[in-house]
Amino acid sequence: MKRTGRSVLVTGASRGIGAAVARAFAESGDRVAVHYGSSRTAAKRTLDSLPGDGHTLAQADLTDPAAIREMVDGAASVLGGIDVLVNNAGVYTPHPITEVSYEQWQQAWSETLAVNLLGAANVTWCAVRHMGTGGGRIVNVASRGAFRGEPNQPAYGASKAALVSFGQSLARALGPTGIAVTTVAPGWTDTDMAAEALAGSAGERRRRESPLGRVASPAEVARAVLYLASADAEFATGAVLDFNGASHLRI
Repeated sequence: MKRTGRSVLVTGASRGIGAAVARAFAESGDRVAVHYGSSRTAAKRTLDSLPGDGHTLAQADLTDPAAIREMVDGAASVLGGIDVLVNNAGVYTPHPITEVSYEQWQQAWSETLAVNLLGAANVTWCAVRHMGTGGGRIVNVASRGAFRGEPNQPAYGASKAALVSFGQSLARALGPTGIAVTTVAPGWTDTDMAAEALAGSAGERRRRESPLGRVASPAEVARAVLYLASADAEFATGAVLDFNGASHLRI
């Protein structure tokens, strides 16, 4: 029986933006590999919420290159290839330079870059090998922090800025093969991970950063990702979509 829909791998899909992205693709009739690092229960909850069939779980520690290759190859085997990769997984660890020890500083940088940048790069290398002659789509989830700066999480801001550059480099490299590469850069989004930061007066202040007076929902970010992965967005390859409600504007 011929499979319909696309084969989609979403990293960090156990919750938040990643889970919303997985649902958006599934609702469009695609088959989705729900990647997770350690939260199998949450990932299984996301998997069970997806409409349609042919979906699968895909586990890997993104700091482990061998585990990444095994995960991507396994997902491609179940899905019948990979048409779309969404590099969403990321870690966000506070490490203000004047408040942490040298050892803590090094650890934060090492752990953040290992997941947010090197992990995404390794997943991408592996996934491209499973994108057929018809091309594919890669969407990287960066952050407005790539452009605005992250004073308390500088490794996070640097990793997301590097992810933007990585995506643009690959847009140039992979265009001849029919693979389009884009990036979405959200601002604050109403997820479990951001719940503490969005609570109380600090949360109200963050909502007022946007003239809309609110933050994004995961579903809104997911719809943006879905568009960037569509056939209609092929000529947007190399582009970065700022998705922050005008809370940070750049030229």
